[in-house]
Amino acid sequence: MILLNKKALLEAALFVTDKPLSLEKLSKIVGEPIDKIKTFLKEIEEELLKEEHGIHLASTPEGYELRIKPEYRDSVVELAPFSDLSDGMMRTLALVSVKQPIKQSVIVMYQGNKAYGYIKALEKKGLVKTEKFGRTKLVRTTPDFEKYFGKSKEEVQKALEKALEKNK
Repeated sequence: MILLNKKALLEAALFVTDKPLSLEKLSKIVGEPIDKIKTFLKEIEEELLKEEHGIHLASTPEGYELRIKPEYRDSVVELAPFSDLSDGMMRTLALVSVKQPIKQSVIVMYQGNKAYGYIKALEKKGLVKTEKFGRTKLVRTTPDFEKYFGKSKEEVQKALEKALEKNK
């Protein structure tokens, strides 16, 4: 039997996934307790902060994932633009970023009932937040919105609109 380097296995899991992984999921994959996973994640994060790496470890409300460092995003964005966001999620995010704060009921009026799922998914990713507003909710982007894309809100709006036009 081959003995695997547990930290390397953790890194491989983060590399191969298309969505953030929770501490519990990482613990299950690697077969180590959560405290050990946190230690590995801290070591990986410190290693990736070095200048010779083009990615970094990001902690999101959904878990951990590897992301492109903002300074390299423009050079590689055409390879997989917004690959972790569905068209519906991109449309919802574009609406929210342009019209925020926007009532959830207005988003549903534009996009139909699937918008509830899009909003929930975007909230899990930490890109939008909701707050109770009468019988509906107000939706707005979070500070992580700009960090996620590595650009200003205005630049992201233009990029989202451009991506949506390509997908029509």
